[in-house]
Amino acid sequence: MLKVDVISVQPQMFSGFLTESIVARAVAKGACEVSIVDLREFGEGRWRKVDDRPYGGGPGMLMKCGPWFAAVESRCGVRGGEGRGYPDGTRVVMTSPAGRRFSQSDAEELSRESHLVFMCGHYEGFDARIETLATDVFSVGDFVMTGGELAAAAMVDAVVRLIPGVLGGGPAATASESFGRDGMLEAPQYTHPPEFRGMKVPEVLLSGDHARIEAWRRSAARRITERLRPDILEGRTEC
Repeated sequence: MLKVDVISVQPQMFSGFLTESIVARAVAKGACEVSIVDLREFGEGRWRKVDDRPYGGGPGMLMKCGPWFAAVESRCGVRGGEGRGYPDGTRVVMTSPAGRRFSQSDAEELSRESHLVFMCGHYEGFDARIETLATDVFSVGDFVMTGGELAAAAMVDAVVRLIPGVLGGGPAATASESFGRDGMLEAPQYTHPPEFRGMKVPEVLLSGDHARIEAWRRSAARRITERLRPDILEGRTEC
């Protein structure tokens, strides 16, 4: 079973996410365990302080080392730092706009681990020394948000849905998704009725000819990828 810990200064942001989403179904099935950890439980002093002004001046407040080291070490059961010393199967993920772009292959890789710890940034960011706790630093896009909670929620969802048994339909449910094994976007899909306001379902999908359907889907996937995400195809070579 995958264990997921999410450490945040705004734990209430995850209440709906954990009770209404696919993650709730996964927890109910016993496929994973998700804990939301309030960083302020590890805050310093009477006011549970987790941030302070940056050395050298500048706007905003930075998250302090002490609370983060204590929080991560409490979840991992070992002394952190330099991304070393964690038990096998443990990954500590920091959310940061400076991180590597999170991808479907990253989600697949993380879904095979046994323990994930997500560190949600906030305020002006982390003291640079906190990054030594992370085994991975991920971004969900080239933009800046007020905190890492939404990014962490997106990554947790992407990972948990890949755990065997979470989605209905077995392995086929995730076998041909966008950004999957062939790297391209998923082909368009249709359901009843066969015609709606003059828009018809492609005839091939009604033919019952599985070989033709599969060929159409491969071709359609490439066309939609060329139109919407040509960057995905850059540097690809045809077999």
